[in-house]
Amino acid sequence: MKFAVIANPQKYSVKEPFIDLLKWADKHEVQVYFCSDLRKLYDGDDHPSAVIVEDEESAIDQADIIIALGGDGTMLYTARLMKSIQKPILGVNSGRLGFMAYTQKENLHQALDYLAKDKYRIGKRYLLEAKDNQGNIYHALNEFLFSKKDSTSMVNVSAQYDEMFINNYWADGLIVASPTGSTAYNLSSGGPIVMPSTNVMVVTPINPHTLTTRPLVLPSDKHLKVTVQKQDHEVLFSYDGQINEISNYPYEVNIKRSNFTIDLIELPNQSYFDTLRNKLMWGMDSRQRT
Repeated sequence: MKFAVIANPQKYSVKEPFIDLLKWADKHEVQVYFCSDLRKLYDGDDHPSAVIVEDEESAIDQADIIIALGGDGTMLYTARLMKSIQKPILGVNSGRLGFMAYTQKENLHQALDYLAKDKYRIGKRYLLEAKDNQGNIYHALNEFLFSKKDSTSMVNVSAQYDEMFINNYWADGLIVASPTGSTAYNLSSGGPIVMPSTNVMVVTPINPHTLTTRPLVLPSDKHLKVTVQKQDHEVLFSYDGQINEISNYPYEVNIKRSNFTIDLIELPNQSYFDTLRNKLMWGMDSRQRT
C-alpha cells in the first residue's frame, strides 16, 4: 500500500497528524509520497516511509490512496487535482468544521488501520460543471457563486432551467451548490442540506431583496443557465473559492452535473448523518449540562 499526502505546509495544525502518519507508516512499512514543501513539517527527521517527489501530481500518480490532511479547503484543492483521477481519498480534519474531512486527527491511527485491512467504503461525490458563453469550462465540488465586488449594491442575475425562466434575482449573490456543497456557503445562506448521492443542485439567493425568494432544488441532469447583464458595479463568478472577474457582458453560464466524480473514503464507524450530528451539534441541549 502506498499513500500520497496533500496538505498545506503553512497550516501549523497539520504538523502533528503528518508526523503521526509517518510514524505509523514507518511501523507498518508503508510508503508515503509527498512533495518537498511538506518536509519542513517534520524537521528532516529520518522516516523510512517518506518518499519526497517533485510535486503533488507525482505523489498522486504513484499512490494507491490519497490522504488530504487539513480541512475542507484542502479537500477542495485535492478534488481539483483529482477530478479526472479515480483514486480513493481519505479526508483527515486538523482544522475546525470539516464536513468532507470525516476523520478527526485524534482518530488517524485507527483510520489507517482500517485502510491497511481494506475496511472502508467509497462514497462517490460528483462535481458540477459550468460552461460560459466564452467557451470556458469550470468544475466545482461545492458551489458556483455569483457575487458583488466592493459594493453595497445588490447584483441582478436571471436564471433559466431547461429553457424555462425561473426568476430575476436581486440579492447579494446567487449560489449554485452541489449536494456536497449544501453544507458549505449554501447552508450559511439558509439553503437546505442535501444527501451527497442525490442527483440535484441547489439554487440559493444570498440576502434576496424579497423575502419570498427562496432556495430551489433542481435535478442536475439538465442545464441551469445563469445570465449576468452589465451593471453599475463589478460582479464576480467563483468556483469553489477560485474567483473570476466578469469583464464581458452579458455573461452566461450553463451549469449541470459533471461526469467527473471523486471517491471519498468512509470508514466502518462513520456515516454522513454522524458527521451532521457532530458538526452541527444536533440533539445537544445545554440545559441538560451539569
